[in-house]
Amino acid sequence: MKILVLGSGLMGPAAAYNALQDSKVMQVTLADMHYGQLELAESKLREMPGFARLALQTVDLQQWTLTTRLMAEHDVIIAALPTHIIAPALRAAMAMRRPWIDLTWPAQNQLDALAQQATDAGVLVIPGCGVEPGLTEIMARHLAEQLERVDELHIKCGGIPTAPAPPLGYKIVFGGRRLPLRPYDAYAVQEGELVAVPRYSGVERLTFEGVGEVEAWHEGFVPWLLELDSLRGLKTGSQKTIRWPGFAAKVAVLKELGLLSDDPVDVDGVQVSPKRLLDALLYPKVQMQPEDRDITLMRVDVIGEQQGRRRHLRVEMVDHYDETLGFTSMARVTAFTASIVARMVARGELQGAGLVTPEKLLSGPRLAQLVDELALMGIHFTETGLDVE
Repeated sequence: MKILVLGSGLMGPAAAYNALQDSKVMQVTLADMHYGQLELAESKLREMPGFARLALQTVDLQQWTLTTRLMAEHDVIIAALPTHIIAPALRAAMAMRRPWIDLTWPAQNQLDALAQQATDAGVLVIPGCGVEPGLTEIMARHLAEQLERVDELHIKCGGIPTAPAPPLGYKIVFGGRRLPLRPYDAYAVQEGELVAVPRYSGVERLTFEGVGEVEAWHEGFVPWLLELDSLRGLKTGSQKTIRWPGFAAKVAVLKELGLLSDDPVDVDGVQVSPKRLLDALLYPKVQMQPEDRDITLMRVDVIGEQQGRRRHLRVEMVDHYDETLGFTSMARVTAFTASIVARMVARGELQGAGLVTPEKLLSGPRLAQLVDELALMGIHFTETGLDVE
Protein backbone atom coordinates (compact mmCIF):
# COMPACT_ATOMS: atom_id res chain seq x y z
CA MET A 1 0.00 0.00 0.00
CA LYS A 2 1.37 3.40 -1.02
CA ILE A 3 -0.18 6.60 0.29
CA LEU A 4 0.24 10.11 -1.06
CA VAL A 5 -0.29 13.00 1.37
CA LEU A 6 -0.73 16.40 -0.31
CA GLY A 7 0.17 19.37 1.86
CA SER A 8 2.85 19.69 4.52
CA GLY A 9 1.42 22.30 6.87
CA LEU A 10 0.07 21.46 10.33
CA MET A 11 -2.02 18.52 9.11
CA GLY A 12 -0.08 16.65 6.42
CA PRO A 13 2.89 15.50 8.57
CA ALA A 14 0.47 14.15 11.19
CA ALA A 15 -1.39 12.16 8.50
CA ALA A 16 1.93 10.82 7.21
CA TYR A 17 3.06 9.83 10.71
CA ASN A 18 -0.15 7.92 11.41
CA ALA A 19 0.05 6.03 8.09
CA LEU A 20 3.69 5.10 8.75
CA GLN A 21 2.66 3.31 11.96
CA ASP A 22 0.86 0.73 9.80
CA SER A 23 3.34 -1.99 8.84
CA LYS A 24 1.30 -2.78 5.72
CA VAL A 25 2.04 0.67 4.32
CA MET A 26 5.06 0.29 2.07
CA GLN A 27 5.56 4.01 1.44
CA VAL A 28 4.13 7.38 2.35
CA THR A 29 4.95 10.30 0.08
CA LEU A 30 4.51 13.72 1.62
CA ALA A 31 4.22 16.34 -1.13
CA ASP A 32 4.15 20.12 -1.03
CA MET A 33 4.87 22.99 -3.39
CA HIS A 34 7.38 24.50 -0.98
CA TYR A 35 10.51 22.53 -0.14
CA GLY A 36 10.92 24.50 3.07
CA GLN A 37 7.67 22.98 4.36
CA LEU A 38 8.95 19.51 3.53
CA GLU A 39 12.21 20.20 5.34
CA LEU A 40 10.28 21.18 8.46
CA ALA A 41 8.24 17.98 8.24
CA GLU A 42 11.38 15.89 7.71
CA SER A 43 13.03 17.35 10.81
CA LYS A 44 9.88 16.63 12.80
CA LEU A 45 9.41 13.05 11.57
CA ARG A 46 13.05 11.93 11.36
CA GLU A 47 13.19 10.33 14.80
CA MET A 48 9.72 8.80 14.65
CA PRO A 49 8.91 5.15 13.86
CA GLY A 50 8.54 4.39 10.16
CA PHE A 51 10.61 7.32 8.91
CA ALA A 52 12.58 5.06 6.52
CA ARG A 53 9.38 4.54 4.49
CA LEU A 54 8.73 8.28 4.09
CA ALA A 55 9.45 10.03 0.79
CA LEU A 56 9.38 13.80 0.27
CA GLN A 57 8.33 15.33 -3.03
CA THR A 58 7.95 18.89 -4.25
CA VAL A 59 5.04 19.29 -6.65
CA ASP A 60 3.06 22.13 -8.19
CA LEU A 61 -0.48 20.77 -8.37
CA GLN A 62 -1.24 23.11 -11.26
CA GLN A 63 1.20 21.09 -13.42
CA TRP A 64 -1.01 18.32 -14.77
CA THR A 65 1.57 15.91 -16.13
CA LEU A 66 3.80 15.87 -13.05
CA THR A 67 0.82 15.72 -10.70
CA THR A 68 -0.93 12.82 -12.45
CA ARG A 69 2.34 10.91 -12.71
CA LEU A 70 2.89 11.23 -8.96
CA MET A 71 -0.68 10.21 -8.17
CA ALA A 72 -0.48 7.16 -10.42
CA GLU A 73 2.32 5.77 -8.24
CA HIS A 74 0.07 5.60 -5.16
CA ASP A 75 -3.03 3.70 -4.08
CA VAL A 76 -4.86 6.46 -2.21
CA ILE A 77 -4.54 10.20 -1.70
CA ILE A 78 -4.99 12.21 1.49
CA ALA A 79 -5.56 15.93 0.85
CA ALA A 80 -4.48 18.49 3.45
CA LEU A 81 -4.70 21.45 1.09
CA PRO A 82 -5.96 25.04 0.98
CA THR A 83 -9.43 25.23 -0.51
CA HIS A 84 -8.36 27.08 -3.67
CA ILE A 85 -6.10 24.26 -4.89
CA ILE A 86 -8.39 21.31 -4.14
CA ALA A 87 -10.32 21.35 -7.44
CA PRO A 88 -7.41 20.99 -9.90
CA ALA A 89 -5.71 18.39 -7.70
CA LEU A 90 -8.93 16.41 -7.31
CA ARG A 91 -9.50 16.43 -11.07
CA ALA A 92 -6.03 14.93 -11.50
CA ALA A 93 -6.83 12.22 -8.95
CA MET A 94 -10.07 11.37 -10.72
CA ALA A 95 -8.24 11.14 -14.04
CA MET A 96 -5.89 8.61 -12.45
CA ARG A 97 -8.81 6.77 -10.76
CA ARG A 98 -7.30 7.27 -7.32
CA PRO A 99 -9.56 7.55 -4.24
CA TRP A 100 -9.38 10.91 -2.49
CA ILE A 101 -9.79 11.49 1.25
CA ASP A 102 -9.98 15.18 2.10
CA LEU A 103 -9.69 16.90 5.47
CA THR A 104 -11.90 19.69 4.20
CA TRP A 105 -14.15 20.52 1.20
CA PRO A 106 -13.72 22.00 -2.26
CA ALA A 107 -15.05 25.51 -2.82
CA GLN A 108 -18.86 25.59 -2.77
CA ASN A 109 -19.14 26.93 -6.33
CA GLN A 110 -17.12 23.95 -7.65
CA LEU A 111 -18.75 21.25 -5.57
CA ASP A 112 -21.57 20.10 -7.86
CA ALA A 113 -19.35 19.77 -10.91
CA LEU A 114 -16.67 17.86 -8.98
CA ALA A 115 -19.25 15.53 -7.44
CA GLN A 116 -20.63 14.71 -10.88
CA GLN A 117 -17.12 14.12 -12.25
CA ALA A 118 -16.36 11.74 -9.37
CA THR A 119 -19.55 9.80 -10.06
CA ASP A 120 -18.83 9.63 -13.79
CA ALA A 121 -15.25 8.48 -13.12
CA GLY A 122 -16.34 5.89 -10.56
CA VAL A 123 -13.89 7.32 -8.03
CA LEU A 124 -14.56 7.45 -4.30
CA VAL A 125 -14.14 10.98 -2.92
CA ILE A 126 -14.60 11.44 0.85
CA PRO A 127 -14.67 15.14 1.77
CA GLY A 128 -14.73 16.57 5.27
CA CYS A 129 -12.99 13.53 6.76
CA GLY A 130 -11.51 15.03 9.92
CA VAL A 131 -12.96 16.00 13.26
CA GLU A 132 -15.55 18.59 12.13
CA PRO A 133 -16.72 17.84 9.63
CA GLY A 134 -16.02 14.16 10.04
CA LEU A 135 -16.07 12.62 13.50
CA THR A 136 -18.91 14.87 14.63
CA GLU A 137 -21.29 13.61 11.91
CA ILE A 138 -20.05 10.02 12.29
CA MET A 139 -20.86 10.10 15.99
CA ALA A 140 -24.20 11.79 15.34
CA ARG A 141 -25.24 8.86 13.15
CA HIS A 142 -23.87 6.36 15.68
CA LEU A 143 -25.99 7.80 18.49
CA ALA A 144 -29.08 8.38 16.34
CA GLU A 145 -29.17 4.76 15.22
CA GLN A 146 -29.46 3.64 18.84
CA LEU A 147 -32.83 5.39 19.16
CA GLU A 148 -36.11 4.50 17.53
CA ARG A 149 -36.90 8.18 17.05
CA VAL A 150 -34.58 11.19 17.26
CA ASP A 151 -36.12 14.53 18.19
CA GLU A 152 -32.98 16.58 18.86
CA LEU A 153 -29.35 16.55 17.69
CA HIS A 154 -26.80 19.01 19.01
CA ILE A 155 -23.15 19.00 17.93
CA LYS A 156 -20.47 21.14 19.52
CA CYS A 157 -16.82 21.05 18.51
CA GLY A 158 -13.78 23.30 18.39
CA GLY A 159 -10.07 23.76 18.90
CA ILE A 160 -8.84 26.23 21.49
CA PRO A 161 -5.42 27.28 22.79
CA THR A 162 -4.57 25.96 26.22
CA ALA A 163 -3.63 29.49 27.31
CA PRO A 164 -5.96 32.07 25.69
CA ALA A 165 -4.43 35.46 24.95
CA PRO A 166 -5.73 38.75 23.50
CA PRO A 167 -7.23 39.86 21.24
CA LEU A 168 -9.46 36.82 20.57
CA GLY A 169 -8.23 34.10 22.92
CA TYR A 170 -7.75 32.03 19.78
CA LYS A 171 -5.01 30.44 17.65
CA ILE A 172 -5.26 29.07 14.10
CA VAL A 173 -4.96 25.37 14.91
CA PHE A 174 -5.93 23.99 11.49
CA GLY A 175 -3.42 25.79 9.31
CA GLY A 176 -3.30 28.56 6.73
CA ARG A 177 -3.12 32.29 7.25
CA ARG A 178 -6.82 33.18 7.04
CA LEU A 179 -9.01 33.17 10.12
CA PRO A 180 -12.10 30.94 9.86
CA LEU A 181 -14.48 33.86 10.31
CA ARG A 182 -17.47 34.16 7.99
CA PRO A 183 -20.08 36.87 7.57
CA TYR A 184 -22.95 34.81 6.16
CA ASP A 185 -25.69 33.04 8.07
CA ALA A 186 -25.43 29.56 9.52
CA TYR A 187 -28.16 26.90 9.55
CA ALA A 188 -30.09 25.13 12.27
CA VAL A 189 -33.07 22.78 12.36
CA GLN A 190 -36.15 24.29 13.94
CA GLU A 191 -39.53 22.54 14.01
CA GLY A 192 -38.26 20.06 11.45
CA GLU A 193 -37.08 22.65 8.93
CA LEU A 194 -33.60 23.84 8.02
CA VAL A 195 -33.57 27.59 8.70
CA ALA A 196 -30.97 30.35 8.54
CA VAL A 197 -29.70 31.76 11.83
CA PRO A 198 -27.14 34.52 12.40
CA ARG A 199 -23.62 33.16 12.72
CA TYR A 200 -22.12 33.77 16.19
CA SER A 201 -25.63 33.78 17.70
CA GLY A 202 -27.16 31.21 20.05
CA VAL A 203 -24.26 31.49 22.47
CA GLU A 204 -24.36 28.98 25.30
CA ARG A 205 -21.91 28.14 28.06
CA LEU A 206 -20.78 24.58 28.74
CA THR A 207 -18.13 22.88 30.84
CA PHE A 208 -15.65 20.14 30.04
CA GLU A 209 -13.89 18.24 32.80
CA GLY A 210 -10.28 19.31 33.12
CA VAL A 211 -10.80 22.31 30.83
CA GLY A 212 -13.43 24.50 32.44
CA GLU A 213 -16.10 26.73 31.00
CA VAL A 214 -16.22 27.47 27.28
CA GLU A 215 -18.84 28.85 24.92
CA ALA A 216 -20.47 27.53 21.76
CA TRP A 217 -22.30 29.42 19.00
CA HIS A 218 -24.03 28.69 15.69
CA GLU A 219 -21.57 27.66 12.97
CA GLY A 220 -23.98 25.78 10.74
CA PHE A 221 -25.91 22.50 10.74
CA VAL A 222 -24.74 20.44 7.75
CA PRO A 223 -27.82 19.66 5.66
CA TRP A 224 -26.64 16.25 4.43
CA LEU A 225 -27.19 14.87 7.95
CA LEU A 226 -30.91 15.07 7.24
CA GLU A 227 -30.42 12.51 4.46
CA LEU A 228 -29.69 9.80 7.05
CA ASP A 229 -32.67 7.53 7.71
CA SER A 230 -32.14 7.82 11.46
CA LEU A 231 -32.45 11.65 11.34
CA ARG A 232 -35.26 12.16 8.82
CA GLY A 233 -37.74 13.05 11.55
CA LEU A 234 -35.44 15.44 13.39
CA LYS A 235 -37.29 18.37 14.97
CA THR A 236 -34.41 20.41 16.44
CA GLY A 237 -30.75 20.43 15.42
CA SER A 238 -27.69 22.60 15.82
CA GLN A 239 -23.97 22.53 15.14
CA LYS A 240 -21.93 24.98 17.15
CA THR A 241 -18.27 25.92 17.35
CA ILE A 242 -16.50 25.94 20.71
CA ARG A 243 -14.22 28.78 21.80
CA TRP A 244 -13.18 30.36 25.08
CA PRO A 245 -15.90 32.64 26.54
CA GLY A 246 -16.20 36.07 24.90
CA PHE A 247 -15.06 35.07 21.41
CA ALA A 248 -18.49 35.25 19.75
CA ALA A 249 -19.23 38.74 21.10
CA LYS A 250 -15.94 40.08 19.71
CA VAL A 251 -16.39 38.49 16.30
CA ALA A 252 -20.01 39.64 16.11
CA VAL A 253 -18.75 43.22 16.35
CA LEU A 254 -16.27 42.59 13.52
CA LYS A 255 -19.14 41.16 11.50
CA GLU A 256 -21.38 44.17 12.16
CA LEU A 257 -18.56 46.49 11.07
CA GLY A 258 -18.27 44.65 7.74
CA LEU A 259 -14.75 43.44 8.50
CA LEU A 260 -15.56 39.81 7.67
CA SER A 261 -16.56 40.61 4.09
CA ASP A 262 -14.34 39.80 1.12
CA ASP A 263 -16.13 42.43 -1.00
CA PRO A 264 -13.59 45.19 -1.71
CA VAL A 265 -14.15 48.72 -0.47
CA ASP A 266 -12.55 51.88 -1.77
CA VAL A 267 -9.82 53.28 0.50
CA ASP A 268 -8.32 56.44 -0.99
CA GLY A 269 -8.72 55.04 -4.48
CA VAL A 270 -7.44 51.55 -3.60
CA GLN A 271 -9.75 48.52 -3.56
CA VAL A 272 -9.26 46.67 -0.27
CA SER A 273 -10.88 43.45 0.98
CA PRO A 274 -11.84 44.06 4.65
CA LYS A 275 -11.40 40.37 5.53
CA ARG A 276 -7.96 40.12 3.93
CA LEU A 277 -6.88 43.24 5.79
CA LEU A 278 -8.24 41.79 9.03
CA ASP A 279 -6.39 38.51 8.42
CA ALA A 280 -3.15 40.37 7.76
CA LEU A 281 -3.52 42.38 10.96
CA LEU A 282 -4.54 39.48 13.19
CA TYR A 283 -2.42 36.63 11.83
CA PRO A 284 0.72 37.54 13.81
CA LYS A 285 -1.40 37.41 16.97
CA VAL A 286 -3.22 34.13 16.21
CA GLN A 287 -0.46 32.11 14.52
CA MET A 288 0.51 28.97 16.43
CA GLN A 289 3.94 29.44 17.97
CA PRO A 290 6.30 26.61 19.03
CA GLU A 291 5.43 27.19 22.67
CA ASP A 292 1.65 27.13 22.06
CA ARG A 293 -0.50 24.16 23.07
CA ASP A 294 -4.06 23.36 22.06
CA ILE A 295 -7.12 21.37 23.10
CA THR A 296 -9.81 19.86 20.88
CA LEU A 297 -13.29 19.50 22.37
CA MET A 298 -16.26 17.62 20.96
CA ARG A 299 -19.71 16.87 22.33
CA VAL A 300 -22.56 15.23 20.41
CA ASP A 301 -26.00 14.91 22.02
CA VAL A 302 -29.13 13.18 20.73
CA ILE A 303 -32.49 13.11 22.46
CA GLY A 304 -35.33 10.86 21.44
CA GLU A 305 -37.22 7.66 22.15
CA GLN A 306 -35.82 4.22 22.91
CA GLN A 307 -38.11 1.32 23.87
CA GLY A 308 -40.82 3.68 25.05
CA ARG A 309 -38.46 5.80 27.16
CA ARG A 310 -37.16 9.26 26.45
CA ARG A 311 -33.38 9.00 26.27
CA HIS A 312 -30.45 11.42 26.09
CA LEU A 313 -27.30 9.92 24.56
CA ARG A 314 -23.92 11.67 24.43
CA VAL A 315 -20.45 11.15 22.96
CA GLU A 316 -17.70 13.41 24.25
CA MET A 317 -14.00 13.82 23.45
CA VAL A 318 -11.30 15.96 25.04
CA ASP A 319 -7.90 15.77 23.38
CA HIS A 320 -4.66 17.62 24.19
CA TYR A 321 -1.46 18.60 22.40
CA ASP A 322 0.94 15.66 22.11
CA GLU A 323 4.02 16.65 24.11
CA THR A 324 5.91 13.52 23.09
CA LEU A 325 5.47 13.77 19.32
CA GLY A 326 4.88 17.50 19.05
CA PHE A 327 1.59 17.27 17.13
CA THR A 328 -1.21 19.70 17.86
CA SER A 329 -4.41 18.15 19.14
CA MET A 330 -6.25 19.44 16.09
CA ALA A 331 -3.74 17.71 13.80
CA ARG A 332 -4.13 14.48 15.78
CA VAL A 333 -7.90 14.22 15.69
CA THR A 334 -8.22 15.56 12.14
CA ALA A 335 -5.29 14.07 10.24
CA PHE A 336 -5.19 10.74 12.09
CA THR A 337 -8.88 10.23 11.25
CA ALA A 338 -8.28 10.88 7.55
CA SER A 339 -5.24 8.60 7.54
CA ILE A 340 -7.11 5.70 9.14
CA VAL A 341 -10.00 6.08 6.70
CA ALA A 342 -7.59 6.29 3.74
CA ARG A 343 -6.07 2.94 4.69
CA MET A 344 -9.53 1.40 5.01
CA VAL A 345 -10.25 2.57 1.46
CA ALA A 346 -6.93 1.26 0.14
CA ARG A 347 -7.64 -2.15 1.69
CA GLY A 348 -11.09 -2.25 0.08
CA GLU A 349 -12.92 -2.09 3.42
CA LEU A 350 -14.76 1.09 2.40
CA GLN A 351 -16.10 1.20 -1.12
CA GLY A 352 -18.17 3.50 -3.24
CA ALA A 353 -18.11 5.97 -6.08
CA GLY A 354 -18.76 9.67 -6.23
CA LEU A 355 -18.66 12.19 -3.42
CA VAL A 356 -19.61 10.38 -0.20
CA THR A 357 -19.47 12.02 3.23
CA PRO A 358 -17.78 9.90 5.94
CA GLU A 359 -20.81 9.27 8.14
CA LYS A 360 -22.43 7.40 5.22
CA LEU A 361 -19.50 4.96 5.18
CA LEU A 362 -18.43 4.57 8.80
CA SER A 363 -20.88 2.76 11.04
CA GLY A 364 -21.01 -0.54 12.88
CA PRO A 365 -17.76 -2.57 12.65
CA ARG A 366 -15.99 0.09 10.58
CA LEU A 367 -16.77 2.76 13.17
CA ALA A 368 -15.54 0.44 15.91
CA GLN A 369 -12.35 -0.06 13.91
CA LEU A 370 -11.85 3.70 13.57
CA VAL A 371 -12.44 4.25 17.29
CA ASP A 372 -10.01 1.46 18.19
CA GLU A 373 -7.27 2.85 15.94
CA LEU A 374 -7.74 6.35 17.31
CA ALA A 375 -7.49 4.90 20.82
CA LEU A 376 -4.09 3.47 19.90
CA MET A 377 -3.09 7.07 19.14
CA GLY A 378 -4.37 8.21 22.55
CA ILE A 379 -7.64 9.71 21.28
CA HIS A 380 -10.59 8.49 23.33
CA PHE A 381 -14.37 8.96 23.34
CA THR A 382 -16.74 8.75 26.28
CA GLU A 383 -20.27 7.55 25.59
CA THR A 384 -23.09 7.99 28.11
CA GLY A 385 -26.86 7.69 28.22
CA LEU A 386 -29.64 8.54 30.62
CA ASP A 387 -33.41 8.70 30.85
CA VAL A 388 -34.97 12.15 30.72
CA GLU A 389 -38.37 13.45 31.68
